Amino acid sequence: MSTPHNTAQPGDFARTVLMPGDPLRAKFIAETFLQEAKLVNNVRGIQGYTGTYKGVRVSVMASGMGCPSMAIYSTELYRDYGVENILRIGSAGAISEKLKLRDVVAAQGACTNSAFAIQYQLPGTFAPIADFTLLETAVAVARERGVEMPVGNLVSTDNFYDVGSRTLEWGKMGVLAVEMEAAALYCVAASLGKRALALCSISDHLLTGEDLPPAERETTFTTMMEIALETAVRMEDR
Repeated sequence: MSTPHNTAQPGDFARTVLMPGDPLRAKFIAETFLQEAKLVNNVRGIQGYTGTYKGVRVSVMASGMGCPSMAIYSTELYRDYGVENILRIGSAGAISEKLKLRDVVAAQGACTNSAFAIQYQLPGTFAPIADFTLLETAVAVARERGVEMPVGNLVSTDNFYDVGSRTLEWGKMGVLAVEMEAAALYCVAASLGKRALALCSISDHLLTGEDLPPAERETTFTTMMEIALETAVRMEDR
């Protein structure tokens, strides 16, 4: 069995999959945290690994960038490989003065300028939100580790280069940060009756102009990674 984007076999993926955007971050997580990690997919360089963490099977696979890419990989994982939980572990740009570089935020909801949800032909505007059990578990893990993890709205944008410079307007409505994938993940999970949560580390700050270099984005977001891994362990029987 395979899909157009995944050559893994049935059973190759664990119940819970961590999804960074960057394939190199997936490789880093597998090599750093997982025991006996096995590469189960590498189509188009989108690396997917399965191993164990604290004795529990956990997978990690990249999503690529943007709503369409996230939707492709999350749909196939949920629909074709029996995955129940996906935790996006990505980077985001802060648009709130309450945040600083390397802070970890949890997306209770995902605003968006994407037309992704039009396909569901709903008689209104769908509000993409996280699964509460995943969110509650991740918040508990962060609290136990002494990590202050703000919870709130992110905005998933289709425009990395915002020519109209409108992204900061979302901050006036209390939105914490901007990224590109959470809204699609939440829509796909809702449509398939699965669970999803996005955790993001702040890699740049749109208000201050600060940012982290690409190498640090790949390898230094370990607090977020460890929160996600421990959440995966606790979700194994839920």
